[in-house]
Amino acid sequence: MQRTNRLRFFFGPATRGDTDSPVVHRHDDFELASEADLAHFDVETDSNGHHYAVRKDDTK
Repeated sequence: MQRTNRLRFFFGPATRGDTDSPVVHRHDDFELASEADLAHFDVETDSNGHHYAVRKDDTK
């Protein structure tokens, strides 16, 4: 704990922010591009509960 106390002395206490405030999602160009890329996949679950992505077949 001495090392932690020394770091706290130099850098100050860790800030945690307001944990009660809602998360703000920004719909920027990167997020829109990611959503477009992920739209080509379906999430499947096997009998053991493992999740994996399967590329959607566009020929259906």
